[in-house]
Amino acid sequence: MPKSNYFVEKNEIASLGASLRRIEQKILKQSKEGDISRVWFQGEEPYFDIFFELKNDEIAWFQFTLRGRSLSWDSKTPGWQTGTTNELKIDDVSFYAASKTIENDTKLDSEFINLVQSILETRAEETVFAKALALFN
Repeated sequence: MPKSNYFVEKNEIASLGASLRRIEQKILKQSKEGDISRVWFQGEEPYFDIFFELKNDEIAWFQFTLRGRSLSWDSKTPGWQTGTTNELKIDDVSFYAASKTIENDTKLDSEFINLVQSILETRAEETVFAKALALFN
């Protein structure tokens, strides 16, 4: 298992979930396909966001990033993928949000997957988060 480079106290999980704010839809690049919509949430903490791509109101793609770690799911290749982002590296390129890159792990980081699930559970009453939680089953 990859070595975790994040640390979250149990009491932080609720505050991380509560800090997520939906980004205005009009600033997101829209898909050319009419049945695809995009939803983006950013947390108060830097480098914490969740991005959903929905097709006919079902999750087609999902990515969660926090403290230099990433978890993603794609309906085209079901299964989880964990990885490391370049966001915590200090160089000129990483200061620009559009320059985020992810290096996939060779082995899933189950600790991070469990953390993501715990954070999503704090917002389980919201439809998109409930759909994301269903992916864990």
